[in-house]
Amino acid sequence: MSITRQAAVAGMFYPSNVEELHNVVSSFLQAAETGEPTTTRPVAIIAPHAGYIYSGSIAASVYARLIQYRNDINRVILLGPSHRVPFTGLAASSADYFSTPLGKIPLDKKSVEQVSRLPQVKVLDEAHALEHSLEVHLPFLQEVLGEFTLIPLVVGESRSKDVAAVLDVLWEDSGTLIVVSSDLSHYHNYATAKQLDSATSRNIENLNSQGIHYDDACGRNPVNGLIDFAKSHNLSAQTIDLRNSGDTAGTKDKVVGYGAYVFE
Repeated sequence: MSITRQAAVAGMFYPSNVEELHNVVSSFLQAAETGEPTTTRPVAIIAPHAGYIYSGSIAASVYARLIQYRNDINRVILLGPSHRVPFTGLAASSADYFSTPLGKIPLDKKSVEQVSRLPQVKVLDEAHALEHSLEVHLPFLQEVLGEFTLIPLVVGESRSKDVAAVLDVLWEDSGTLIVVSSDLSHYHNYATAKQLDSATSRNIENLNSQGIHYDDACGRNPVNGLIDFAKSHNLSAQTIDLRNSGDTAGTKDKVVGYGAYVFE
């Protein structure tokens, strides 16, 4: 009997109605500026995980760049921070599928079992049950890629080198995309957030994991792990979009920062 991790934040962070969700994500993707077609498929992206009204357009700016590689990506390693369950290391899932209103996504069970043998990884379904940092990316992935297999990992308190080691074990150049979920600074005024988030973006572009700290990004642990992985694989990082909730749907007195980045 198969196990499905059901959507936990449909109707809150994004629409629960299938047609409405498809239309919302498609509209974000169509509105995104993708620039000139690239000749190199992205190895990894970083995108935000707030409610779509706040960060959907920023996430779409980098997801739209994957559309031309729809037929080349069939496996996604998805990492995001834990907001509800405190733990050390990385949490894998025992589920066979992750579900959204757009349908079920099969997990790459062989890879999940492989990485679960690492000392920093454990199966911890409670870390996945209500976590939104991974879930909000799934409808974008479903719209952009169609069919693919998923390796979902919630990241707790972890050293960047331990996250990078997980990526090294899982990475397969052919057909694999790494997605890291993270927002940036939280609840500063607009001007302060712009300054802080610009500094964080420079650290990402410079592959400086030592410069990204607790208050800079809620997903700092998977972000820093990706940066360490990028350095060892000679990848470069580029900022695609950098805004905050004051630019989209919120007031400017207390904002949350959102950035979108591509690694090639």
